[in-house]
Amino acid sequence: MKRILLACSSGMSTSLLVSKMKEVAEARGIEAEIWAVAQDKAPTEMEHADVLLIGPQMRFMKKKFTAVAEKVGIPIEVIDPVAYGRIDGEAVLNKALQLMDK
Repeated sequence: MKRILLACSSGMSTSLLVSKMKEVAEARGIEAEIWAVAQDKAPTEMEHADVLLIGPQMRFMKKKFTAVAEKVGIPIEVIDPVAYGRIDGEAVLNKALQLMDK
């Protein structure tokens, strides 16, 4: 089971992206738990995730989240703004899987 956490300003702007990522994962036969939270909940939710993807509007939070991600041993990356804007669930899922495979 792949556990992919997305963090954004309020936790709601990524909900459509999460839905698209789930559709792609299901179509490809990938067992994945994918969820989004607001920035204040991300540090505690990272304990339950395999990767953290940050919404592009929160790029400035990467340094803060990296300290927590290193403690729990998960990769972290900012979501590509083009993929985010297009709600490209496949591209974002591929990036998450790539980060987990490193």
